[in-house]
Amino acid sequence: MNDLVLRSDCVVTPDGVVACDIGIVGERIVEIGAMGSLTGARLIDLVGRIVMPGGIDPHVHCDWPMPSGDGEAPAMTEPASVVSRAAVHGGTTMMIDFVRCIDGDSVADAIARRDAGWVGACHCDYAFHLMVEGDIAPPMLEQVGAAIGAGHPTVKIFTTDITPSRKGRMVDFGDIWEVFQVIAAQGGLAVIHAEDNDIVMHMYAKLFREGRTAFENMAEVHNALSEDLSFRRVIRLAESVKGTALYMLHTSAATGVAAIREARGRGIPIYGESLHQYMLYNSEDYKKPNGQIFHTYPSLKSPADQAALWGGTLDGSINCVATDELCCTLAQKTRGVRIDDVTGGNAGVEPRVALMYTEMVGRRGYSLQRFVDLVSSNAARIMGMYPRKGAIAVGSDADICVLDPTRRRVITASDLHETDYTPWEGWEAYAWPCLTVLRGKVVMEDGRLTGDVADGRWVSRAIDPAIIAGPVAL
Repeated sequence: MNDLVLRSDCVVTPDGVVACDIGIVGERIVEIGAMGSLTGARLIDLVGRIVMPGGIDPHVHCDWPMPSGDGEAPAMTEPASVVSRAAVHGGTTMMIDFVRCIDGDSVADAIARRDAGWVGACHCDYAFHLMVEGDIAPPMLEQVGAAIGAGHPTVKIFTTDITPSRKGRMVDFGDIWEVFQVIAAQGGLAVIHAEDNDIVMHMYAKLFREGRTAFENMAEVHNALSEDLSFRRVIRLAESVKGTALYMLHTSAATGVAAIREARGRGIPIYGESLHQYMLYNSEDYKKPNGQIFHTYPSLKSPADQAALWGGTLDGSINCVATDELCCTLAQKTRGVRIDDVTGGNAGVEPRVALMYTEMVGRRGYSLQRFVDLVSSNAARIMGMYPRKGAIAVGSDADICVLDPTRRRVITASDLHETDYTPWEGWEAYAWPCLTVLRGKVVMEDGRLTGDVADGRWVSRAIDPAIIAGPVAL
């Protein structure tokens, strides 16, 4: 007998949207039958609601250092315990954060230290991208290669220091070349924050000379030309190292979308991520009261850039919609007022799935399958977790999000579970999660966590060779 049966007339599976019963035993989906055909210890009738794979956010930052004043120790953002609680309230069952490889005596030590803050604290499953920074010594390359083989196959690289105060983030192109060779040899995936550092730092200096230092001018600093130059340079470098596959983080401009599209057309294995704030806000929103709440790095761009991002979700250039989650208080988020001290990231992991359903399915007419691909399945495919994650299929982990289209609501910070503000205050959601299942266990039901135990686990990953061999149509 099944432990749990979910019954709905609208289940989003890899084969289409169907009416069916989902039979769950332990942590896995063990059978999918005609609606009304399965029995179990518990049956949840979800007719009229949308049953989909749990959301996957491939880009979050928990317990992360924030900019601080001179001489002050950096404040830290909220930890996994808080962010993951919000995630499961919003139907997300898997997050991927980052390990700074410099935060330990070795890469393995850095991973262990990072994981210690998540074990027993995270309410959803999780994984880590490795993050390399600055000058890369040969021992670091060897250790990164070993970590890729040990289930951490994605490696983040910065092509910019982002702000003048963050010297040491950027990896020069010679070292990127060396990292690409390790990634290609080990079957990993390069995860790139791509901005042209010369352009970015030139614009910081220029705007300071001109006295235009207010954060409202941020789009001039982290501009579309910077994205164009850096994306194309990274792509060209990857072409020179056979077996290098690319995932372009937080694509924000039409120039980035075009670079991805053209590279895919040449057969390069490259995949694009954007963020829900880029797709729903633009640089004009910086002028609103507390406009810092809309900012992340790179900056918001123009309405034309937004349109290109939406086009990319349809032509295969943009494959995932993430958050760049960085959860802090409103006071912390609005502390910076200049182009060089504004905090990036956003508190957005909880409303992401509902917002994207509203905009994609409700307003733009996307199919349910396309929406699910963009908020869940494609991240699992690209990041080496599919079909264990991101699919309602026999053998998959029973990670389920149920959206209730009868629960339309206006988003307010007081109704969410992260912090004291939301960039999405006042936005209408056409549906809201009413049930979240993590590996067969109901973890959120009707807006309440169903237990105090944080049962999230680290997920070992291995990139599908097809993802590396060429640009898979997603």
